[in-house]
Amino acid sequence: MFKWLFLFVGIYLLYVWVKKKNAPPSAVKNPANPISDMAQKDIEPEVMVPCHYCQVHLPKSDAIFFDGRSYCSESHLNALDEYGWVGSARWRPSPNHETRSENISPDLVVIHHISLPPGEFKNKDSSQYIIDFFQNRLDVSAHPYFLEIAHQKVSSHFLITRHGELIQFVSTKNKAWHAGVSSFQGREKCNDFSIGIELEGDGASAFTEEQYQALTALVKKLEAIYFNLQFAGHSDIAPERKTDPGIFFDWQKFQKETKISDKNLPFGLSSR
Repeated sequence: MFKWLFLFVGIYLLYVWVKKKNAPPSAVKNPANPISDMAQKDIEPEVMVPCHYCQVHLPKSDAIFFDGRSYCSESHLNALDEYGWVGSARWRPSPNHETRSENISPDLVVIHHISLPPGEFKNKDSSQYIIDFFQNRLDVSAHPYFLEIAHQKVSSHFLITRHGELIQFVSTKNKAWHAGVSSFQGREKCNDFSIGIELEGDGASAFTEEQYQALTALVKKLEAIYFNLQFAGHSDIAPERKTDPGIFFDWQKFQKETKISDKNLPFGLSSR
């Protein structure tokens, strides 16, 4: 009787050994990690995405995403790239620009203010009207004033909204149409050698703390690429036509936060 029992046990063990030997690798259990067999079935190759700044590819789960673009690090997100675009800005390209001459690099920053409709900048649509204006998409039926400016083709490089959001329309390597007829230290046509920054606001209201913070951060990015930049208001380079950024722009606060030297603020620190 025991002989037959040993025979059946031996046949069973041989069957189990042959079955295990011929099984595919995925079917072999891992006694140290019993759930690894189930997890293995769910493993998929990691999607890779490029950093918009340096083009290095990295796993999608490790990337930083902003405005539809991916970046490998905070420093690359916040930098001005080789094409003249700031990664941490919303990009809303304007057709209103020209290529700079090859031998000209911007050495002047012009500060403006803008609000559309004039004096209105507290509703959710206010900054969108400015974006539409710079992109030649302004809906003239939205406000009577828009009929007066519908024919104009203008832009700036940057807009800083009341909440401190940074929007970019034109590469710093190109000329935006922001200065118009203008002169700076004997040089005409300031668009040729300047970068234009619009602050959402008017000439009768103070700018927000968020705007000063965003402006300071932007200036530091620009100074890292363009050395010895000078700064002026639109009224400084076109005094007969313009009054912006106006008496409520705090030049002293601006200098204190940006650490710009007196010589790079040729029109001084007084309100004007």
